[in-house]
Amino acid sequence: MHGPAWVGWLLVLLCAAAGAYCLVRARTGPPAERGAARGEGLMALGMAAMACPASAAVSAAWSPWLFTAVFGTAGLWALARRHLHHAVGAGAMVYMALTMVLPPEWWGVSGPPERMGHMAGTVPMGHSAPGGVPLLTGLLLAYFTVYVIAAGVRLVPAAETVARTAAAGGPAVAGPPGVLRACRVAMGIGMLAMLLAL
Repeated sequence: MHGPAWVGWLLVLLCAAAGAYCLVRARTGPPAERGAARGEGLMALGMAAMACPASAAVSAAWSPWLFTAVFGTAGLWALARRHLHHAVGAGAMVYMALTMVLPPEWWGVSGPPERMGHMAGTVPMGHSAPGGVPLLTGLLLAYFTVYVIAAGVRLVPAAETVARTAAAGGPAVAGPPGVLRACRVAMGIGMLAMLLAL
């Protein structure tokens, strides 16, 4: 992932925490939610692994291919189970893994001409060509933006219900379903950050 190392570490923490919670929820939650929670937990842990800053560990040359194989399999599994959102998320992870290993020329994107946009006597800031296909990256950004906003809006009624329950003298616990929804929002935000840093 490109960008400052601290952003990568924040994404690692966010995704690892969401993944751990989802995996615990897959073991202790209602049977109807276990499969989806397991898939989200594994996706979040994979996102945490991909978000790890390059300066933190030496990644093997084969790691992008491993991510491609794992997330490609997860995407096919999600399609077979008719979980479209999980399939789109896995497809986005495959896309990002391939941009890590394939040169920009393969995607049809060429680097900026030398000195383009620089004043005489200044040094370029070291920006490289964008990874992947800009149109596909933009479509994925649009999808995850809409998903995060829609999922975030669905969290508001859950918070109002908790407030009403607390006002009526009941327990003021948001409950696991509300936390699971918040994990989905956090994972969507993480996906947005990873796509922006592509």
